[in-house]
Amino acid sequence: QVQLVESGGGLVQAGDSLRLSCTASGRNFSNYSMAWFRQVPGKEREFVGAISWNGETTYYGQSAKDRFTFLRDISDNTLFLQMNNLRPDDTATYYCAIPRGPRAVGYSWPEFDLWGQGTQVTVSS
Repeated sequence: QVQLVESGGGLVQAGDSLRLSCTASGRNFSNYSMAWFRQVPGKEREFVGAISWNGETTYYGQSAKDRFTFLRDISDNTLFLQMNNLRPDDTATYYCAIPRGPRAVGYSWPEFDLWGQGTQVTVSS
């Protein structure tokens, strides 16, 4: 069974850090980029960032610049999102995702067909 499982969310205070993880299983994803999105109720899923299939290139959404870092362990299909200096407007459900095609990099949610169940991040002021 192909699945993505996120972990690491929680309740933190503004200025704190969190590290989210996403593990993909069920097949070999070494030729696929991996991405993070986030969503708050009533809004469209927002691209946070992505890392290329070989881990050499990262792509940042506007919300991730300067504070978030993307890492990938290709050997075990794990994606990480290191979030520093968190703000209340970072509060959302965070999802990892894999795009439809190998070596493709997507920036909008319709380009992805594999999603995790999400992990909630809540930042209090």
